[in-house]
Amino acid sequence: MQTNKDNGCVPLPAAYARMDLKTTDKARLASVRLLFTDIDDTLSDHGKITTTAYNALWQASDAGLAVVPITGRPAGWCDHIARMWPVLGVVGENGGLYFHMTDSGMQKVYAHDAETRAGLRQGLAAIADEILDTIPGCAIASDQFCREYDLSIDYSEDVPPIPMDQVDRIVGIFRKHGANAKISSVHVNGWFGDFDKLSMAKRFALEVCDMHLDQNPGAAAFVGDSPNDEPMFAFFPLSFGVANVSDFFDRIKHRPAFITDKPSGRGFAEVVEAILTAKRS
Repeated sequence: MQTNKDNGCVPLPAAYARMDLKTTDKARLASVRLLFTDIDDTLSDHGKITTTAYNALWQASDAGLAVVPITGRPAGWCDHIARMWPVLGVVGENGGLYFHMTDSGMQKVYAHDAETRAGLRQGLAAIADEILDTIPGCAIASDQFCREYDLSIDYSEDVPPIPMDQVDRIVGIFRKHGANAKISSVHVNGWFGDFDKLSMAKRFALEVCDMHLDQNPGAAAFVGDSPNDEPMFAFFPLSFGVANVSDFFDRIKHRPAFITDKPSGRGFAEVVEAILTAKRS
């Protein structure tokens, strides 16, 4: 068993490869044109984007490697990120939308029109009441006010962490009502609608980059850390989990192909450096 010395994560199964420039096929890394990345605990460390992670975003941008954050965070955050970060765009609300800043202004693309989105949100208020009445210690996420699709329940960001069996109960309440539910490193997000991170990642790649990922999945890669990243881990041959992904290994069936040595933002920087080094070779 391998162990993450830096952050005290649970041991890694020996079968999972460390990302090692000496052993990873550099031709595969060099072919990556688009890098999708989760945000919370993948770019961020304890809720902050560190110098290491932010510098890696700029290094990628300067080298022509397009980075697209893909997150459960809300539309309001996505508008800011697409405008202010050195990224090509951002996919938000677990695949409900993407924002892309163009020379003509912000392009906002949703999985459904405004009327449909409003209808999909109608059942979430009753679910929120049931969750708050049933699960002690959780709360409506502080970013709920700027969401278009989902209900976000905070289980460890602005509240003391609650036990994971209680997090599972939150998921169960969403699903009992027919809603989708995904666990991130800080929230449980629930929504009505047929979309996820992968479906919107494919749409972004096609509409913004003219890239057909089903035909060429190796043209992009993904970095993540938690169960809501599982569709991305399953699809991309070059999928990377930052070291702290091991905290959720018992909850992820389709795990990343590679694990970085470092956790969170430092792990993301490892991935960027590996890709850029391969491109320079």
